[in-house]
Parts: sequence; C-alpha cells; structure tokens
Amino acid sequence: MTKTAPRRPVDTIPVRAVPAPPPAGDRRRRRLTGQLRAHAFLFGGLACFALFSWYPAVRAVVIAFQKYTPGSSPQWVGTANFSRVWHDPEFTAAWRNTLTFTALALLIGFAIPFVLALVLNELRHAKAFFRVVVYLPVMIPPVVSALLWKWFYDPGAGLANEALRSVHLPTSNWSNGADTALISLVIVATWANMGGTVLIYLAALQSIPGELYEAAELDGAGLLQRVRHVTIPQTRFVILMLMLLQIIATMQVFTEPFVITGGGPENATVTVLYLIYKYAFLYNDFGGACALSVMLLLLLSAFSAVYLRLTRSAEEDHG
Repeated sequence: MTKTAPRRPVDTIPVRAVPAPPPAGDRRRRRLTGQLRAHAFLFGGLACFALFSWYPAVRAVVIAFQKYTPGSSPQWVGTANFSRVWHDPEFTAAWRNTLTFTALALLIGFAIPFVLALVLNELRHAKAFFRVVVYLPVMIPPVVSALLWKWFYDPGAGLANEALRSVHLPTSNWSNGADTALISLVIVATWANMGGTVLIYLAALQSIPGELYEAAELDGAGLLQRVRHVTIPQTRFVILMLMLLQIIATMQVFTEPFVITGGGPENATVTVLYLIYKYAFLYNDFGGACALSVMLLLLLSAFSAVYLRLTRSAEEDHG
C-alpha cells in the first residue's frame, strides 16, 4: 500500500488580501491634482509665448500707427508711418532685392538639395558619413558661417579669387560688387541651410515603394524618366511644402546682408528685414520700422495660409 500525503486543512491556506478601492473622494482628488499639474505646465508655456512672442507682435502693430521714440510718449498718427515708408526710395530697393533673393534662392537653393538627396539615396556605402557632411553647415552658427564666407569672398586675399587665379581665370568682386553681391549672398544662404532640406527630401525618397522603380525599369525608363514619372509625382507634396517654407524663410533674410555686405554696395543687398533694422536702430524711427514689419507680416501670412490649407488638405486625403 502506498501512503498518501496528509491533506492540508482548508482553513490553513493563506488568502491574499485584496485592497479595497479608494473612496470616490480620493479618486476625484487625484484626478483634480493631475489636471491642475498639467494645466500649470500648459500655463507656463502659454505665458512664455504671450510674453516673448504675442505681446511684441501686438505691440508692433500698435506702434505702427504711432509716432514712437524711446523716452517720449507715443502720439497717434494713423497711417502716416505707412505712407512715409511707402514713399521711401529704399522701400522699393528693399522689396526688389528681397523678391530677387527669393527667386534666386528658389532657382539655386531649391534644386541643389533635391539633386543631392537623389545622389545620397543611390549611395550604397558611407551613407551616414555623407549625410553628416551635408548637414554639417546647419550646425554652424549663422553669424560664424557669414563671417567665414565674408573672408572667402574677400577680393584681395579671399579663397575664392585665389582659386580663380590658380587656374588663370578672371577674379570677381563677389560680395563687394553691385552686380554680384546678391547672388553671392544666395550662395551663402543655400550652403548654410540646405542640410535640413536634403534630409527631408531623403526621407521622402526612401518612403517611395521600390516596386514603382522596378516597374519603370521593366518598361525601359531611364534615370531621368524615373525621376520625372516616379520620384517627382511621389514627392510633389513635400516639394510644394518645402517651396512655401523656403519662400517664407528667404523673404526674412537678414544675417547675410547684415554681416557680409552691410546692405551695400549701393543698397544692392538691402532687404526688407535689413531696412526694418535701419529704421529702428539707425534712424530711431520705431513707427516706420513697425509699419514695414506689418507689411511684411501681411505678405508672409498669405503664404502661411496657403501652407496651412495645403497641409490640412493632405491630412484629409490621408485620413
């Protein structure tokens, strides 16, 4: 006969105690505490935006209709600031230079990043290295980048003219010539800012299904035909968004004219933002500076509205 183990009495089996749910009052208190903490963080962020962004913008709109100089009480002048700025000869030059800079930036600084993204997308080795090289100029502070290019463009001992002399080519005045100054600044801005654009294009290219390229190759499409019929249609939304963002950014160019050329020569590189700086800090005319700022704000708001409309339409199509 086999001996069976004695059974354990049922009343000796340990039972784990289940904690009782907290009272309804404690749950409401915890929920209220969490909501108050979240709203406190939200209020801090809103307070920073209101103090450093929204208040200066609203204040600038008010000053645009006032005669305002530091240390004196403002006087309401209506639209006199807008009329004075409108008839300023530098006003026409500033808008012409800004629009020309924007157009050149689209021709040069919009095509080069796309081509670089296509090249990086086709690489099989050292992809990470070349991505870092392309993005490196973005990490350089804008003022430092502008000072480097100012030395590079120096007509005497600058590296640009030294390179031209070494191959027996005629030198140029670069940023010191009225005909070449603006295009020189476009090159600086393109070099300094294209890294982020290249990475965005590269991400868009890598999201294109490979089956589309395979089908195009089977149909006998060459490289340019694949770019035209596959790459561009698949990335047209990203291209359009970046084009609008680039227009908004290039119309606010300031660092390059301020550091490299000082608005010269012969006002060839005076942009709208640089003219705003001159009104405020050289002419001590804050009313005129704010009036010109409001004009620029209205124009950029139109481009921003188009950007938001297209973004919302794309979200609805994907949704």
